[in-house]
Amino acid sequence: MENNFYQFKATSLQGKEVAMDNYKGKTVLVVNTASKCGLTPQFEGLEKLYKDYKDKGLVILGFPCNQFANQEPGDEKSIAEGCLLNYGVTFPMFSKIDVNGDNAHPIYKYLKKELGGTLGSKIKWNFTKFLIDANGNPVKRFAPTTKPEKLESHIAKLLQN
Repeated sequence: MENNFYQFKATSLQGKEVAMDNYKGKTVLVVNTASKCGLTPQFEGLEKLYKDYKDKGLVILGFPCNQFANQEPGDEKSIAEGCLLNYGVTFPMFSKIDVNGDNAHPIYKYLKKELGGTLGSKIKWNFTKFLIDANGNPVKRFAPTTKPEKLESHIAKLLQN
């Protein structure tokens, strides 16, 4: 089995299993999200990036996580409603996962191994972002505080390749 992003699957907010190889050939931004975080307004910037670049090959995948100060306490339904109502999110959102620890989702275990951060490989907070190229290779990790618009040049560069 190929050892890249495409080997994984995740469950959508709607409860469907989604294979990451559905996103082959696309530039993918993976983000762990939370509805009650000071950084939650980043949903707006992420949605703008998605709208601006989805026709050029960008997909953003949101993974809600409740591991940071209990900032994603809701169930899938309330997460979906919050994302849609408050931020008009149209990019794919997945069911709630762990990003750190023994029960971390395999996608996050893989991304942390490939792109360690300042705290070793641990995810330090909500809205840590991983950029994956069109061949399924993780290329860059961004800090939670990095605003989505700051990713634009990196995304545009990958989309040109």
